[in-house]
Parts: sequence; structure tokens; C-alpha cells
Amino acid sequence: MPLTQPKPGVLRTPDDRFANLPDFPYAPHYTEIQGLRVHYLDEGPKTGTPILLMHGEPSWCFLYRKMVPVLVKAGYRCIAPDLIGFGKSDKLAKRADYSYQFHVNIMNEFVRGLDVKNAVLFGQDWGGLIGIRVLIDNTDRFARMVVANTGLPTGEHFATDGFKAWLHYSQTVENFHVGGIVKGGCATALSPEVIAAYDAPFPSDEYKEAARVFPTLVPITPDNPAAEANRKGWEVLMKWNGKVLTLFSDKDPVTGGGHKPFQKLLPGAQGQPHEIIEGGGHFLQEDKGELVAEKMVAWMKSA
Repeated sequence: MPLTQPKPGVLRTPDDRFANLPDFPYAPHYTEIQGLRVHYLDEGPKTGTPILLMHGEPSWCFLYRKMVPVLVKAGYRCIAPDLIGFGKSDKLAKRADYSYQFHVNIMNEFVRGLDVKNAVLFGQDWGGLIGIRVLIDNTDRFARMVVANTGLPTGEHFATDGFKAWLHYSQTVENFHVGGIVKGGCATALSPEVIAAYDAPFPSDEYKEAARVFPTLVPITPDNPAAEANRKGWEVLMKWNGKVLTLFSDKDPVTGGGHKPFQKLLPGAQGQPHEIIEGGGHFLQEDKGELVAEKMVAWMKSA
């Protein structure tokens, strides 16, 4: 299959790859940031409180199809972008062009471009690593944060065995089967159609450079290029007065225990109804999406 290149060094997944996705009737929205096309969902009333739904790796905003209807029905505006390299957003052809800071910069411009205010962040996996940094850079735009199977690592603490295994696998496996990886990160079965939807953004290996490099960008050592920025980020979070809720899964070997520093260190996390979601894997939006959204609604509508 020939590559679709809107410009040198950039790949764009053909639209026909996204035809007939299951349970995904959402209209695409696009904006251009730093010369790259960024795709996002924008569902619900424009006057509703915005919820920024940030996906991780190697998923895309399709991951939120079970949560969006619940949140929209409750009156919220759901904004779910695809990170560069994923979903319907443009993809850089060179692995070396990706960095943690690059993604933060793109998403900073994204939330500022939409001028979101009084927003709620929901971040899972890399959606948390990036989304929390975006919140830190725009604390005046966010009122609440939901932390789900993610973290803000600084390299001072050892990575879990689950993450180490994932890092090794991601860099050594010959066939990086995205749909199969998402399936492996779920506690429930996925249909062939859903697995195919996760494969859709990646017509060939050339489109997978972001997915391949992401595990290597996690700050698991103190000298990682992003470690210092995350350390400074924790200082900002510990002074931020927004409310914080942790919703982690009981069956995620990658981020197990990651809720503890948020609950311990952030003033906005005190006295909140934190939960461990039973029967949820790493991708709890797949396993327990409706339940997670219902818990969010109850929390957001509380005092």
C-alpha cells in the first residue's frame, strides 16, 4: 500500500480506513497545529462543562465511545483528541521526531485554541502523562482531574514489572499488532470489529512510529529528558486547588499502585470518593467505560 503523505516527513491515514467503525457515529473535527492535522471529537452542548478525554498508547479516541454518550446525556461537552501519531491525526514518519515535550506542546496549543475553561481532565496511560502536564501548564483552565491507570513519573521510583515487560516487548516484537495489544490490555473480550478499529489508524508499519517509541519516552530514570519537567509539575499540582479523583483498575499490572501519590500529595484529592474499579484491565474505558462515566458524573455533580 502506498503511503499517504500530505507533506514530507508526515503520514496521514486514508479516511476509508475508518469506514463503518462499530458504535462510533461521531463526526470528525480537525484543527492544524504546527503544520500538522489534529483530529478530535467534540460532542455535547458547547455550553456544557468541557471534559478533555485523553487517550494513551496505542489507542485513539475510539477508546472513549462508551463514555461519551453517558457524559453527553448528563450535559457535558466531550472533547477527545487524537495525539499526533494516532487515530485520525497526522503521523510523523521519523521516530526520532517524537518526544514527550512535543506532545505536551501540541496539546497545549490544542486546549488554548479551543479556549476551554473550567474543564475536567480525564487521563489514562499516556493520556495522563501528557494530559496532566497540559493541566499543569494551564491550571487556570481546569477545575477537576480524573486520574485513571496513569501517572506523572519522575524516575525516582522503580517501574513496575508490568511496565518493564511492556517496554521490552514493544521494542523487540516484530509484528506490533496494535489491536492485539489493546485486546491484551483489556480484562474483557473484544470483538474482531473492535480490534480492527484499533488497527485502523495504521495501514502499515510506517505509520506506527509513535506507538513504537512511546514506551521509551516514559521517565523511568532521573536523567530522562522529561524527568525534571515532571518533578516541577508535581510542585505545581501540590499547590493547585482543583479537585482530583483516582479511578484505577484492579487488573492492570502496568500502573498498579499509581493512585497512591495523587491521593497522598494533592490537596484536591483529599476526601474524594476514589475507587478501584473491579473487573477493569489497563484500558478500563473498554472494560468498564459506562461505569467509569457514571462515577465521573456523580462526582462532578457533587459539591
